This record gives sequence, C-alpha cells and structure tokens, in this order.
Amino acid sequence: MTLPRDNPPDIGKLEAAVNAAVKEHWKAFLFEGVVLALLGLAAMIVPPLASLAVTIFLGWMFLISGIAGLFVTYWARQMPGFWWSLFSAALAILAGGILLARPMEGILTLTIVVGAYFLAEGVVTIMYALEHRRELSERWSWLALSGAMDLLIAFIIVAGLPESARWAIGLLVGINLVLGGASLVGMALAARKA
Repeated sequence: MTLPRDNPPDIGKLEAAVNAAVKEHWKAFLFEGVVLALLGLAAMIVPPLASLAVTIFLGWMFLISGIAGLFVTYWARQMPGFWWSLFSAALAILAGGILLARPMEGILTLTIVVGAYFLAEGVVTIMYALEHRRELSERWSWLALSGAMDLLIAFIIVAGLPESARWAIGLLVGINLVLGGASLVGMALAARKA
C-alpha cells in the first residue's frame, strides 16, 4: 500500500512572497536594524550595565517560564512524568529567583558558563574542521580559524575572571546586536533598491 504524497511547496513562489514582503516593509527592517545597532553600541560602551541587564532579563525569563511550567504541570498532573516536570519547573523558578535576588553573582556564573561554552565550541569546531578537511578542501581552514577564535575568547574570559564578568556578557551581547542590526540595515537597503 502506498500513501499519497503531498505536493512539495513551490519554493519559487514562497521566495517571491518573502522578497515582496521584505521590499514592502523595508522601512520597518531599517528602523529595527538601526535600533538594534544603537542598543549594541550602547552595550559595548557600557558593558557592565548590559551584563546586569542580560542577567536580570534571564532571571525574569526563568522565573516566568518556571511559574508557567508549574501551572501546566499541575493542570496535567495525571500525565506520566509529573514529578520530573514538577522538578523542572521548580528548578527554573529557583534559577530565576537567584538571578533576580543576586544579579551580580549571577553575572559571574553566566560568564563562567559563556567561557565554558566558547571553550567547548572552539574544540568541537576545530575537531570538525580536522575531521572534514578532505571533504571541505579549502574551507576547512576557515572552520579551524573560527574554532581558534572561540578558544581565544574563552581564554580571555576565563583568564580574566572574576574581573571579566563585569564586561564579557555585555560586550558579547553588544557585538551580536551590532552585527544583527547591521545585517537588517543591509537587507532593508538592498530591498529598497530591488
């Protein structure tokens, strides 16, 4: 027995619709890009304040998601895995409460996590590049360089602890916002010309 297959969506029509939407709303993308870039510059200029803002934001996110998870868990208490779901919700509430009650210590903890992430990401990226250097031929060196940059960032963050906790998260968030904003500005300007 064969099952009927759905027709694949027409990618060309979808792409044209997305391009038309971007072209029609290019001013909104431009505005968003400029705002993101300005926020990113502000975060890069005052990274301790941006680090504190990110920590408080994450605290609220954990707290709200934990409370919502608690209500959903109670509502679906007859479902299997109730105790694990309850534990997960309580853990999120605890993490959010700690980040909100002691944001300065939260900044240090988040910075350690970010440093560990960059360390792990750097090692994995370099290993991936070395593993695939035959298949990726000329491009594997770019992956290896990216991994080396991740390791360098991890070293700078970890070697500078606890002082690097004041600026690391704010600076990284600022760089991300500037790059994201610049890409939106570029997309908006290209859509305007199209």
